[in-house]
Amino acid sequence: MDAVKLLTSHEKFKVKLGLERISNVLGKLNNPQDKLKCIHVAGTNGKGSVCAIISTVLKEAGYKVGLYTSPHIFDYRERIQINGEMISKEDFETYVEKICGLCDDLTEFEILTAVMFKYFADKNVDVVVLETGLGGRFDATNVIKSNLCSIITHIDFDHTERLGHTLSEIAFEKAGIIKENCPVITSVGFEVIKDKADEKNSLFMLVPPFENTQNLSLKGLYQQENLSLALSAIRLVFPQIPETVIQSALAKVQHPCRFQYIEEKNMIIDAAHNPNGIKALCESLKFYYPDKFIRVIFGCLKNKDYKAMLNELSKVADEIYYYHFDYPNSATVEELQAVYPASEYKNKFDYTDGKLTVVCGSFYMLKELSEKL
Repeated sequence: MDAVKLLTSHEKFKVKLGLERISNVLGKLNNPQDKLKCIHVAGTNGKGSVCAIISTVLKEAGYKVGLYTSPHIFDYRERIQINGEMISKEDFETYVEKICGLCDDLTEFEILTAVMFKYFADKNVDVVVLETGLGGRFDATNVIKSNLCSIITHIDFDHTERLGHTLSEIAFEKAGIIKENCPVITSVGFEVIKDKADEKNSLFMLVPPFENTQNLSLKGLYQQENLSLALSAIRLVFPQIPETVIQSALAKVQHPCRFQYIEEKNMIIDAAHNPNGIKALCESLKFYYPDKFIRVIFGCLKNKDYKAMLNELSKVADEIYYYHFDYPNSATVEELQAVYPASEYKNKFDYTDGKLTVVCGSFYMLKELSEKL
């Protein structure tokens, strides 16, 4: 059985928060996570961008950097990279088979997390930039005992059925990544985060979105907050990196499907998939394209608050089209139309008509739809 079949056989939507299973399998591997130096990133939105910025700067400075993010868009191997290179197909299959052979009750995310820790330890990376999958306190990545620093990005409502129904409850779960005597950097001043930092005797740094994004290759107003977090962490943990190296790296940061402009189709692809993410996308559209005719192609999962997302999109979109993608729990066109009447996307548009096309919604939609586009 190949690696992808092994992973998908563990049920994509089976989420079991907790550290017992992942700790058990990592123990059988002699706890590779304990050999790694990590920068740990949690939050509702912005985690991936923060990780991309930090890993690019550290690579530019000469470090061997492991990057672990989720979810993937085109290939599972996107989640596990060293200096921008995905884990090879051969290594990926070998490690997945090894992990699955050690424990048969792991979730898909736990398997990938165990693969990542073992692979990065075997490859002797200098630093791991580590993104949580869901929450923080009971996320599989949180088996690390210490880290170089913790980063908590923007917090908003998402996965409320697991993380809580108030922002304070959600912030408490994210704050679970804070470790003893390890600084925490955040852009959100929730009392529960500061309390956790005090409990752990950790430096608490609250940073505003002050950084100028002019040199950053990633576009979108929301990148100002992400950039401030990333650079605050770099300057704190790696003060020896020259500013010239940092600025050079910013122009090289790549993070697909985050306000990504495709010039030949006059199209923006953005993986915004919750109300806060869609709101941030709409603010950027109003800023960069105030007078542009905008048509939106949108699809999402049933468990997302698509009513709130469509409310935001309707404020900036001249046309909205719905796309039902082939994935479990994908919202149907009819379900979306019941909230906001719009047409189903079926055919390619004439992308030379001067209209800006914006594709947004679920990560799981983007691979399928981008191939058609």
